[in-house]
Amino acid sequence: MTLAWGWLQEQVLARKAALRFCARVTIAGVLAFALMQFWSLPLRGLWAVLTAVVVMQTSVGASLRATTEYVIGTLFGAVYASALGMLIPHTTTPAMIGVLALAVAPLAFLAALSPMFRVAPFTAILVLILAGQFSESPLMSALTRLGEVVLGGVVATLVSIFVFPERAHGLGLAAAARALNLLADGVPALLRGFVQPMTLEEIGAIQDSVGQSVIAFQTVIYERQHEALIGVASKPDPAPFSRTLLRMRHDLIILGRAAATPLPHDLQQRLEPHLVFIGTTVRGELHACAAALAARMPPPDNAGFEAAIDAFAGAFADLRREDLIRPLSVGEAEQLFALRFGLEQLRQNFRDLIRAIGDWAEASAR
Repeated sequence: MTLAWGWLQEQVLARKAALRFCARVTIAGVLAFALMQFWSLPLRGLWAVLTAVVVMQTSVGASLRATTEYVIGTLFGAVYASALGMLIPHTTTPAMIGVLALAVAPLAFLAALSPMFRVAPFTAILVLILAGQFSESPLMSALTRLGEVVLGGVVATLVSIFVFPERAHGLGLAAAARALNLLADGVPALLRGFVQPMTLEEIGAIQDSVGQSVIAFQTVIYERQHEALIGVASKPDPAPFSRTLLRMRHDLIILGRAAATPLPHDLQQRLEPHLVFIGTTVRGELHACAAALAARMPPPDNAGFEAAIDAFAGAFADLRREDLIRPLSVGEAEQLFALRFGLEQLRQNFRDLIRAIGDWAEASAR
């Protein structure tokens, strides 16, 4: 029993976020259905329940964004469909087909232009068809659908705020920590490409994994903007941190392009110890940064990485002083200077990263 209980606790902790989301969706759906029983409406408030479930997202900001888009799309589709239904008689099947075509075509075009109108064609179809099924006027059908959607959206928003709330700030910390961990492993992997062959697929896989994690972080930051509208967004503003991560991803792209072919053998012998030193220190310090960020602790010291870059800069200066760069081909010289530039940019962005982590730690301590 002790082992079983311990295993169950581990499973619950590992899936804590998923379980909280499950609880919020369930409560929102049940609450919306219960509230709709106070009115005598067709389908017993089906649309309110569906809306409460559909717009519920993993964070408060994402739920607000989904609710806003869903309500606006529903409003536009309902108004447009009810206007068509009142202006154009559609008591026969051919007439209904024509009205549906007129309703769906322009709304589908708008949905292709903006995700805010994705639900508009769906709403227009329901307004026109359900009005005939329940002997409602198109206007009454539109008002009913819109009211249910608004109620369902309000329920979902309130539940996301008060029931196991998940702020975009916390999700952003986790996403940023994942990006830093991927960077910590990606930089030394790419640096090995300067002394041993790497395929373009291997380089692309490293860059893509980091890029996807940075995009995930920026998505969470966008959701935080919606939380700020209702005053539940946490401090500090994560935009500077987001820009730093994006620049570090660009550094990875620069290094990846230069690492497509190994350096000439003589340069490998001179620079390999420095590249290994840089890879080792950047891996350790970026992993430490990710841990500090996730724990909302002050950033680690980056003196090791600074020393590694300084040592490489000294070795690079020795190459120039000994006139070992002049005999290189144009492509080899460009590769070497790209390596130097990419590492220097990484140093600058690493400093910005340390400051950003410090700002988040200070805000969490208040």
